[in-house]
Amino acid sequence: MFSETVNDIAERLIKRGETVSVAESSTGGLISANLLSVPGASAYFQGGSVVYTLASRRAFLDLDRERVRQLKPLTEEMVAEFARAAREKLETTWGIAELGAAGPAGTPYGHGAGISVIAISGPCSMSSTTRTSEDDRHRNMLAFTEAGLLLFRRALQT
Repeated sequence: MFSETVNDIAERLIKRGETVSVAESSTGGLISANLLSVPGASAYFQGGSVVYTLASRRAFLDLDRERVRQLKPLTEEMVAEFARAAREKLETTWGIAELGAAGPAGTPYGHGAGISVIAISGPCSMSSTTRTSEDDRHRNMLAFTEAGLLLFRRALQT
């Protein structure tokens, strides 16, 4: 879908010998799927999980529960903890995490549909918030995926 961005990411990771793992929620595996769409992805992609529920978060990530309890839901600070946990779980160079509300409904925490927070953890850590203000689930999932891939490419360029 986002071939130019993904090809650039893959080229940089392969050239550097770096690896990545992903924990995503409202993108439903689309970040991982895009990273895997490049031939040779096994050189850099170590794994991904869709952490859509509390049960899956507990099963796939070793989150510091006390630290997470202190953070507001759906914030860049919280998603940074998920990115760190994804990176540490599979001992990768980079971790990517995404949490959001694709729609059509919002979150139990009062966020409307069309919001995603994304974080990169690694040699360079960064985060961002994407707001589409739309309730179209499919379009939001694609917009959030694109935002995650662009943020990761930006981190790799620093």
